[in-house]
Amino acid sequence: MSSQYETFAALHIPGDPLIIYNCWDPGSAVAIAKAGAKAIATGSHGAAESLGFHDGEELPLDLALDNARRIMGVVDVPVSIDFESGYATDPEGVAANHARLAATGAVGCNFEDSVIGGEGVYPLAVAADRIAAARRGAGDAFYINARVDLYLRTPKEQHDASLVDHTVERAQAYVAAGASGIFVPGLRDVATIADIVKRTGARINIIPGATQHAREFADVGVARVSYGGGPWHAAMAWLEEQARPAINWR
Repeated sequence: MSSQYETFAALHIPGDPLIIYNCWDPGSAVAIAKAGAKAIATGSHGAAESLGFHDGEELPLDLALDNARRIMGVVDVPVSIDFESGYATDPEGVAANHARLAATGAVGCNFEDSVIGGEGVYPLAVAADRIAAARRGAGDAFYINARVDLYLRTPKEQHDASLVDHTVERAQAYVAAGASGIFVPGLRDVATIADIVKRTGARINIIPGATQHAREFADVGVARVSYGGGPWHAAMAWLEEQARPAINWR
C-alpha cells in the first residue's frame, strides 16, 4: 500500500495536473474534500485571515501547526501546508521548523523564496541552501513545492525574457537542492509557462487567472493547478452577500 507521501507525489502528473482548491481551516477542508478533492492544501492568506492575522507569517508558528493538525484530523486525503518562508531566515531554523511541520503528518508544503518583511527574494545561493535545509528537516519523502516569487516581486514592465531565464535558473537550482516541484505564482501567460515546463523538466504549479481554465495549463504540461487565496475571498464575499439582506431586513 502506498503511503500518503507517495500518493501525493504521484498526483502531480504533467498534463493531468493535481487540482488544489485551497482551504484555510478544518471546515473548509471538509467541504473541499466532499467536493472530490484528491488532496488538500492550505493557502496562507486564508489561514491567517481566518484566525485574525495578516498574511506574511504574522500567524504564529504554533498556531499554524495546530491548524495543520486539526485539518489533518478531519480529512482522509493527503494534506500539504502553505509554510510561507519557513518561519526562519537561517538554514538551521528552516530545518527545525520543517521537521516540526512534517511531525504534524503533513505530506508536503509550499516554501517561498521571498524575504518575509523585506524586499525581493533571497539570493539564489541562499534560497537553494534554505531548500536543502528544508529537505534535511522534513525528510526525503516530504513534497517541497518550492515557490519562485520573481513574478510577484518584479514590476510587470520588467516581465521579459530575462525574467523567464532567471525563473528557469532558480527552478533548476531548487530542484537540485531538494525541491519536489516548482510553484511560479503571478505568471499566467500560457506560452511562457510552456517554455518553463520544457526547459526545467520540473513539476510546475501555477495559479490560473480569473478567466482561465485548468485545461489551458494541462495542455502545456503543468503538474499542479492551485487557487491560492481565491477560495477564501470568494467564501467571504458570499457570506457578506448572504448576511446583508438578513441583517438589513427592515
